[in-house]
Amino acid sequence: MPENVAQKLIRSHLESGEFAPGNELGLRIDQTLTQDATGTLVMLEVEALGLDRIRTDLSVQYVDHNLLQTDEKNPEDHEFLQSAAQRFGLWFSQAGNGVSHPVHQSRFGKPGATLIGSDSHTCAAGALGMLAIGVGGLEIAMAMAGEPLYISAPQVMGVELTGELPDWVSAKDVILEMLRRHGVKGGVGKIIEYHGEGLKSLTAMDRHVIANMGAELGATATVFPADDAVRDYLEAVDRGDDFTRLVADEGAEYDLTDAIDLSELEPLIAAPSSPGNVTPVREVAGDDVFQVVVGSSANPGLRDFAVVAEILADRQIHPQISLDINPTSREVLADLIAGGWLASLVGSGARIHQSGCLGCIGMGQAPAIGRNSLRTMPRNFPGRSGTDEDSVWLCSPETAAAAALTGKITDPRDLDMDYPEVSLPKKFSVNRKMLLPPLPPEEAREVTLVKGENISTLPDFEPLPDDIDLEILLKVGDNVSTDEIMPAGSRVLPYRSNIPKISEFVYIQVDDTYATRAAEHEGGHAIVGGENYGQGSSREHAVIAPRYLGLRVVVAKSLARIHWQNLANFGVLALEFTDEAGYEELSQGDVLVFRGLRDALAEGKPVTAEVDGRTFEFRHGLSPRQVEMVLAGGRIAQRAEHEKNPA
Repeated sequence: MPENVAQKLIRSHLESGEFAPGNELGLRIDQTLTQDATGTLVMLEVEALGLDRIRTDLSVQYVDHNLLQTDEKNPEDHEFLQSAAQRFGLWFSQAGNGVSHPVHQSRFGKPGATLIGSDSHTCAAGALGMLAIGVGGLEIAMAMAGEPLYISAPQVMGVELTGELPDWVSAKDVILEMLRRHGVKGGVGKIIEYHGEGLKSLTAMDRHVIANMGAELGATATVFPADDAVRDYLEAVDRGDDFTRLVADEGAEYDLTDAIDLSELEPLIAAPSSPGNVTPVREVAGDDVFQVVVGSSANPGLRDFAVVAEILADRQIHPQISLDINPTSREVLADLIAGGWLASLVGSGARIHQSGCLGCIGMGQAPAIGRNSLRTMPRNFPGRSGTDEDSVWLCSPETAAAAALTGKITDPRDLDMDYPEVSLPKKFSVNRKMLLPPLPPEEAREVTLVKGENISTLPDFEPLPDDIDLEILLKVGDNVSTDEIMPAGSRVLPYRSNIPKISEFVYIQVDDTYATRAAEHEGGHAIVGGENYGQGSSREHAVIAPRYLGLRVVVAKSLARIHWQNLANFGVLALEFTDEAGYEELSQGDVLVFRGLRDALAEGKPVTAEVDGRTFEFRHGLSPRQVEMVLAGGRIAQRAEHEKNPA
């Protein structure tokens, strides 16, 4: 049977399960990616597993999120991560080297390989013909230990691209069009595979832009073929030998289909406060703008900065605008200097920042309250910018540059100028000096992990009881993100390796009494959520910290993939209403009375709970492996039990 690219990638790495939608698959993992906001926990998990050395082909630890050093916490985390990389056999990308996803694509990405990362935007590597999936940190630790990644087999959605992008429209508008059509849940349970004649006009970095924000669709992964554009890119970054052609077979079919004529697209923008609130720029043009930020893994290529520089050339930004430029790597920064684009940006009034995530994760660059901020970033969830009452819009570099010039949301086609021609170098800068290779095993074993006072150990979580009464301490609505469960930003991120401290911030933007009430509550508790509960970032802190506070069960209309898996990894039972009307009937303060819970889960029976004489029935979707994990109190406890009592 002819196969599409996604099917080829999965079948070539399939270790267990049958590739049919809904089945649990075990996939062999070639590479892993961790960053400093999630990597500290991953390294603590690797230590807890007793691993001597990683068993993947390649793993890389990046420092790109927690870059602000306002006290000792972040630099101490960086020291710990470097020592852990040396001890366990990882590559280490130093602070200032660049954002993980574009750096990984340029230095390590390989067509045909599998990659998982403890960052939801790991899917960006699908631009090179990889199967790249964002997961929780514990999944990374297990992959480093040589275990497969377990996922529910997705459907493959083929999106045929035809035509070419018109002037003033770029790759960001393609993924915004997908979000306009399908929303933030449209990719759940799916791999999005792009194909068609329209690919010929999209570079590998254009594809990175589109693949990156597949996370905002909720997709398991985004896949592009490894074709001539990928070959040209790998040659341009001095890695032509790593190219392997990987394309869909003629006649390959897809479970679902869609089509986009690139020539018909127009500039689009996602309004506050969801990537799914997409509208044509012209429909919202005229609103005042006070901040423009260019950078992030969602628009990381040299072209994305150069086109802004060309639009601003010999012009001055509007006096009310703060234009922030975040080069995504030292290599991109070097090419901006060599091409004269950095001088153009500085001359226009732009503020040049270090290479890193920065404002994308709320580490600086917070906007004023109620003042529109246009950003070439992937997310605009409430408060993610670092300002609680923020007004963040997501757009292309062209739309961002237009706003920087006019001080208003402006369709770039309405600027009084021709669309600039950006001539990129045939060879990009190559600088590997801040990528530290793994130590030889004999040297690695002599390394001692460097732990500052802010680095705690992982808490032990007890097994799930058979009978348990759980008060609902919080009820929330639809599309609650992990940014709302466990905020990012400069106030919270420095405590990423300190579970007791970071637990004080759980749900602080939604209900600032939750953490205190949970800490004071005797026994466990439950949370009730709406649709797509836990969307967004892969951060497992959004599970570990609530679990530390006593969370045992989450009941929701539906759950986002990564968060659902993270809940199981740490022994929190995730349930969905069999009848969504039950959501309306439950209230904060109700007590869910579970009886015979362990038996119901182990035997595959419906899970029920009594509330004041009413019976509610739930489904869980857990595989037998995951049920065992939840019953044990999490995956680490499950593994320890297996080692004590091998089958």
